[in-house]
Amino acid sequence: MKLAISGGLLALVTAGVGGAAFASFTASTNAQASTYTGTVSFADISADGSGQRLSVGAKDLAPGDSMQRAVTITNTGSVDMLDSVTLTSFAKTSSLLDTDTTDGLQISIDSCSEAWKESAAPYTYTCPGTISTVLPSMPVIGTSMPLKNIVATAGTANHLRATLTLPSTAGNAFQSLNSTIDFTFNGQQRTAVAK
Repeated sequence: MKLAISGGLLALVTAGVGGAAFASFTASTNAQASTYTGTVSFADISADGSGQRLSVGAKDLAPGDSMQRAVTITNTGSVDMLDSVTLTSFAKTSSLLDTDTTDGLQISIDSCSEAWKESAAPYTYTCPGTISTVLPSMPVIGTSMPLKNIVATAGTANHLRATLTLPSTAGNAFQSLNSTIDFTFNGQQRTAVAK
């Protein structure tokens, strides 16, 4: 009889110890991370004013004449752009001035490391800093023309001077013509990076 009681007591103690082995402590903590997307954006260049003259036309061009117009493109977004900013131009009103790629209007673009110094109309510009070629001379109409030496960092202004030239080889067929050219600058976000 003593033997049976001892065995029962031993079983009870073992069950108590086994139950304690499955007990656990718990704790928790949390953190929040706010995530925001950035923007890629150019400042408006359509207004006329010092540093923004690309929308100002010219009249009475003769073969060999040229016109200079300042345009400042600024990445007003929060995300840097690739250096591959491009220019696309098309004629809203078309004529031989924009369709003749040899004797029609030619465009070239330079940049100045500082704001261009502008003379009164007819506008001409001098650079108080360093000049870089952005677009070498080519026909005025083009698609996705790559622009070199553009600083695409967010908040940075690029001081550009567009020069449109009617070649001296333009003959009588170019008299009394009119073209209206639309210029669009395109920027693409920088290469994706770890944040």
